[in-house]
Amino acid sequence: MKKVTAIYPGSFDPPTNGHLDLIERGSKIFDELVVAILRNPEKDPLFSLSERRSMLEALTSEFHNVRVDTFDGLTVDYAARMKASAVLRGIRALSDYEYELQMALMNRKLQPKLETVFMMPAEQYSYLSSRLVREVAKLGGSIAGLVPEMVEQRLREKLEPALKLESARKSKTGKRA
Repeated sequence: MKKVTAIYPGSFDPPTNGHLDLIERGSKIFDELVVAILRNPEKDPLFSLSERRSMLEALTSEFHNVRVDTFDGLTVDYAARMKASAVLRGIRALSDYEYELQMALMNRKLQPKLETVFMMPAEQYSYLSSRLVREVAKLGGSIAGLVPEMVEQRLREKLEPALKLESARKSKTGKRA
């Protein structure tokens, strides 16, 4: 039988429980799943590439057929280098579907043998995105249950100095009024 390798590309900034849900479920479907962190020069990530890789390696260590890697450039080129025959993508809402369908069709045009497999996240993660997690965390809201505890701790460590500075600025401004 042919071994089926899939890649799960994304920025994972930060990794969420929704990502881990797809990784766990994808690990049961594919012989090998490569969580592929995209180096996107157009984005200004909160966590460095090495920080995201480190977190994902720790979070996926229990899955023996999952490994973490980084890449830049076209997903189809990376998939070819990894000898992957599938791309795993999560779809939360209709807006995700429209974007992901365009990407899947373009990938098919560029590499006809590369299949895209869409998975719905578990219901409790259907609204969850890294962008929302960053936004809530930056504004001081609770992200408990949205990300693994390790990620929550790293977010606090990264954002706490900025939150304290903002709080100090607000209190100074309030005292002058």
